[in-house]
Amino acid sequence: MKFFNTLKDVFLSSLPLAGIILLVCGLIAPMESAHDYVRLAIGYFGVVFGQALFLGGLDISILPIGKLVGSSLIRFKKALFIILFGVLFGLVATVAEPALSVLAKQTHMIMNGVNETVFVWVLSAGIGAFVGFALLRIIKDYNIKIVFAALYVLVFAAVIFVPEQFVALAFDGSGATTGDVSVPFILALGLGVSATMSKHKTNDDTFGIIGLASVGPILALFVYGIILKASYGGELPPAGVYNPGANEGMVGIFTTNLGSVALALLPIVLVFLPFQLFLIKLSKKEFIEILLGTVAVYVGLLIFLSGIDYGFAFAGKYIGEVLLDPARPGYFTYILLGVSFVLGVAITLSEPAVTVLGEQLEEITNGHIKKMTIRITLAIGIGFAALLSMIKILTGINILWFLAPLYAIALLMMPFTSKLFVGLAFDSGGVTGGALTSAFLTPLTLGAAQAVAARSTTGAQSVLTNGFGIIAFISVTPLITVQALGIIYDVRRKKALKALKDAELFEFEELASLAEHSGEVPLDDEELFEAQPVLIERKEEPSGLPEAQEQAPSAPPVVESVPAFPDEADAVAAQTGDIPRSDAVTAGETGALRQGADTPAALAEVLKSEH
Repeated sequence: MKFFNTLKDVFLSSLPLAGIILLVCGLIAPMESAHDYVRLAIGYFGVVFGQALFLGGLDISILPIGKLVGSSLIRFKKALFIILFGVLFGLVATVAEPALSVLAKQTHMIMNGVNETVFVWVLSAGIGAFVGFALLRIIKDYNIKIVFAALYVLVFAAVIFVPEQFVALAFDGSGATTGDVSVPFILALGLGVSATMSKHKTNDDTFGIIGLASVGPILALFVYGIILKASYGGELPPAGVYNPGANEGMVGIFTTNLGSVALALLPIVLVFLPFQLFLIKLSKKEFIEILLGTVAVYVGLLIFLSGIDYGFAFAGKYIGEVLLDPARPGYFTYILLGVSFVLGVAITLSEPAVTVLGEQLEEITNGHIKKMTIRITLAIGIGFAALLSMIKILTGINILWFLAPLYAIALLMMPFTSKLFVGLAFDSGGVTGGALTSAFLTPLTLGAAQAVAARSTTGAQSVLTNGFGIIAFISVTPLITVQALGIIYDVRRKKALKALKDAELFEFEELASLAEHSGEVPLDDEELFEAQPVLIERKEEPSGLPEAQEQAPSAPPVVESVPAFPDEADAVAAQTGDIPRSDAVTAGETGALRQGADTPAALAEVLKSEH
């Protein structure tokens, strides 16, 4: 039953994407043959069914493994062991990421010299190394703002030495490495370490661990690109043609993926087994359930990737190319820009990670920022990110002219944002570029880049240089959006606290005014401030008046009797809704004050009930 609910959710979330595909491929630029529509249908339903099966299996296998292993690690009590295991788990969990597998296939197709397996393990190693660093930051309590600023200064400084073909690809790889498999593992480690080994002993330190881990793949792929270029004698070979599923049928693609998917999931199982034997020790029934869930993950991932390779990626590439076909009217270019924006919005709203992010922010802000507001804000922002990516492809402008200012804005916002929202913003950048983005938006941009290169007469950029970058744009958007929401929340919170303080001060000043008119010694501002803790303590401890006076002997005495309220006091009482009284407050009425009637308004209510 749970699987069918997941299938329904995945199907409904994919409908906007399906609508765009049908609109373009069926009405605006129809495909040439019925076979292409068959490929598209098989690919679409393969992606939907495979993703649902994958997510269903994930809930009963990979996610519990991540939580169990993460909580078990804390038993070692040694920071070095925990960091080393963090590196290992970050590595093996990322190898199984669907989005990373898709990106590896796309890169290998365009540049044959890039080995798919090596590509996946290089990026996974980057995640693993920086998961270890993120855990070290939690333990040592390094300032997260300074760490992020230093790392991204390092990233943009290193760009100088990186082949241009690997710049956009590295940022895309970073976004593709943190998804449904790796994030639960990493967060489980972070939660355990922050709750037991951080100086603050709170889960707030967990925020930022995904963002820090996402820097690793960028630097790792930078190094890989430099080494690969050197291995080719200082000149990378020209980019090939991106044509997904051109030479293989569905059966051939399915067969090819059997081994690669198994190798992606095997490391997780192998790491889990020793923990099960020596530390976790689940019952036989629970252990078998996890293994069966892993089988569901395997089959779902196999169907998902095969559906992408056969028809889904083909559809994205077709739309990117056909709308830039020189034989088509010129306004088709503007249709492509509009389609890019709408697809960015639709895919963002369908990403599970964005829904989870919205729920987290709503909980952190106590409902002041609604999850739907967050989802819509992110969706519109990522829609513009997709639009910018397409503009970059059409104009051939270097991606750094876009990314450097956007990251600079994000870094400059950090001093005005709380550490919690800084960590959450960079985490959000790591998880928004999910499997659907790699499955459809990247083929769209690769197809568009291929069309731009084909119609250019002045030597356009290669597809590898110009076609990648969509995930990079999508990943940087939440860095700005979430921090902006955090700043808005902090401003609202400070205003609310100030209003509350002013209201409390007004109550005490009013009480002082009444005491002054009744013959008591007037209170100055400092005495009023000293009196507030006594009154507040009295609210928390109804019978604690003597205790409060013992704790603050210098505080002003509580009024034991009050003569008749003068006219000014009656006016104040009328404004506050209290009932003016002209008779003296007796000792019995003063007892009501001791029982919680600590303002004139409350006292009036008590007296009203007695008379």
